Amino acid sequence: MRTKSITLNTKKIYFASDQHFGAPTPEKSLEREKIFVQWLDTVKHDADIIFLLGDLFDFWFEYKHVVPKGYIRLFGKLAELRDAGIDIRFFVGNHDLWMKDYFEKELGIPVYHEPKEFTLQGKTFLIGHGDGLGPGDRGYKFIKKIFTNPVCNWLFKWLHPDLAISFGKYLSLENKTVSGQEDVHFLGEDKEYLILYCKEILEQKHYDYFVFGHRHLPMIYDLPKNSKYVNTGDWITYFTYGELVNGNFEIKEYLKSSEA
Repeated sequence: MRTKSITLNTKKIYFASDQHFGAPTPEKSLEREKIFVQWLDTVKHDADIIFLLGDLFDFWFEYKHVVPKGYIRLFGKLAELRDAGIDIRFFVGNHDLWMKDYFEKELGIPVYHEPKEFTLQGKTFLIGHGDGLGPGDRGYKFIKKIFTNPVCNWLFKWLHPDLAISFGKYLSLENKTVSGQEDVHFLGEDKEYLILYCKEILEQKHYDYFVFGHRHLPMIYDLPKNSKYVNTGDWITYFTYGELVNGNFEIKEYLKSSEA
């Protein structure tokens, strides 16, 4: 695994995940989309890089000539930021893992399907969405293999988009994590899959920060060897994001900061 080094200036680096746009209804999704776009408009003044850590959409599937309807405010703002020279990186999540090249071709945003290493402000990072990592969760890992299987993807794309996307949205809404309610409690160090995953990696290689989404619960957790596991939370219940300044990582809540 190669380390990706990025030359930075004195600006900030931001991290956000688990917006799940499209759920639970178009109306409620639009309310949250407007808030997130407002946040993007706020951070554009000092952002050097913005990492979007997956599940930006509650369901996303790209055909060769068709992408899901909606999200025009979000796309417009992302295009504006990229045109202004702000670096944006996107990691697919378990709800939008069918992302292909739309973001790359239309917005100039690199798309990653696996955790990647970065060196940011002199600190080493392992960054990803976080789904399917660590021990356990075998049911989801099995389902993910089916969802990412090229043959299954090929068969699914032959469904009419109206049928396929409606069916995909229905299945996504059946996943109760979109409410955020199942992720409000810390399960304990021995039951948090991502903490266990980070510890396994630290036995082989050191990182200053492991930054993931997926879990929905915002936290910065101290690991062995002076390392930290960070979860950026979500934009359903917490409206939280990560901010890196001079090598120091903080979790902030947008609604609170916007009211100050």
